[in-house]
Parts: sequence; structure tokens; C-alpha cells
Amino acid sequence: MASKKEITVEEKLRALYDLQLIDSRVDEIKNVRGELPLEVEDLADEVAGMHTRMEKLTADLDVIEDDIKSKKNGIETSKELIKKYTAQQDNVRNNREFNALSKEVEFQELEIQLAEKHIKEYKAQIEQKTAVIDETKSRISAREEHLKHKQGELDEILSETQKEEELLMKESAKFEKQIEERLVKAYKRIRGNVKNGLAVVAVERGASGGSFFTIPPQVQMEIASRKKIITDEHSGRILVDPELANEEIERMEKVFAKLK
Repeated sequence: MASKKEITVEEKLRALYDLQLIDSRVDEIKNVRGELPLEVEDLADEVAGMHTRMEKLTADLDVIEDDIKSKKNGIETSKELIKKYTAQQDNVRNNREFNALSKEVEFQELEIQLAEKHIKEYKAQIEQKTAVIDETKSRISAREEHLKHKQGELDEILSETQKEEELLMKESAKFEKQIEERLVKAYKRIRGNVKNGLAVVAVERGASGGSFFTIPPQVQMEIASRKKIITDEHSGRILVDPELANEEIERMEKVFAKLK
């Protein structure tokens, strides 16, 4: 901790600008990937959802097939009962018993009709669900092919950039350790508040880098003196003089070249 307090303001500014250059390089790598990782993730989720739907449809078909079997078994039972009641009618002692058996036969015939109606409805459901399954299979095949293509694109980009990104992240962590925690927090806060992630910028043509607001000559001199950390009053960005920026850009480009 003591070593952090001992470094000069100029060393802090150089470390902050180097940290910015490293993080900006990581941002560039992430921009190359763009929305591809999210696109691949969304496609994978979509395909998984379609597979889940397929599983449910298949399970529904199994249930319907079981229902059909149950109804067919019911029909066979009713037919056996009709045979039984019809045979019993030959041995009745009076009309009352005959009529009672006739009602039982009629009831079983109605049960058969109802079961056959249900079987017809179930078969229509099977036809409908089978059509949906076939359509879903086709869609899954197309989306999986698209996912494979996009995953291939992402893998290719990752193979080219992942090693460099990991090394850059280590460099970023190393530079953070050279800077006091308060400044690192301020740097990250500013980075989070600006669109392009630039928290430390050089003065360009008398203005803050990327800004049109002119910096007064007196403030420019203070920045060039490197005696204190100065922020842009409009954007909140930390400012460094062009000479320091160019020196660090040249130095860090050599570092980046070794990381590739």
C-alpha cells in the first residue's frame, strides 16, 4: 500500500492512461464480436425451447395413445357384457328381467358409441399434433443449422482474440494495482458513465479528446505540468497532455504487439 502513495502524479497519470489504452483495446475486441455472443445465446435458448416443446408434444401423443387403448379395452369389455346379457335373456323368468337386461345391453351399446366417438376425436388430435411435431422438427433443424453457423463464426473470432483478451485483462489488473483504489474507482465510474468508455483522454487542439469544449490555456498548462490530476468540467474525464499520451500510445503498442 505504501508504494502506491509514493508514486508521483505523473506516474499515476501514465498508469491511468495505460489502463485506458488496455481497456480500450479490450473494448475493440468485444466490438469485433459485437452482438454475436448474445445472438448465439438467444439461438441456443430458442432451440432448447423448441426441443422442450417437442418433448411435451411427444408426451401428449403417448397420453392420447394410452387413452385410445383404454377406450378400445372398454369397447371389448362392453361387447363381452352385451354377449353375457344377451345370453342371459334366453333364461329369464319374466318380462321385467328381460327388460332390465335389454337396458343393460342398450347402455353398453351407448358406451361403445361414446368410446368410438372419443377414439375418433383422439385420432384427430394425433393427426394435428403429428403435423405440429413435423413442422417443429423442420424448424429445429433449420435453427440448429443457423446456430451451428453462428457458433462457428463466434468460435473463429474467439480463437483469434481470446488469448489476447485474457492477457490484456491480466495487464489491466496489473496496472490497476499500480494506482490507488480511489483513483481506480473514479476511473471505472467515469468509464461506466461515458458511451465510448473513455475515462482518460488527451487534450487535442485545445479541447478535451472527443469534445468541442475548449480548455482554458491556464488549465492546459496545469495539465502539461503533470502536478495534479485534472478532470474535464463538462464530461468528468481525466485529462492528460498530448505528449504524455503519445509516449504511452507508442509504448503500449509494443506491449500489444507482443500479446497477439
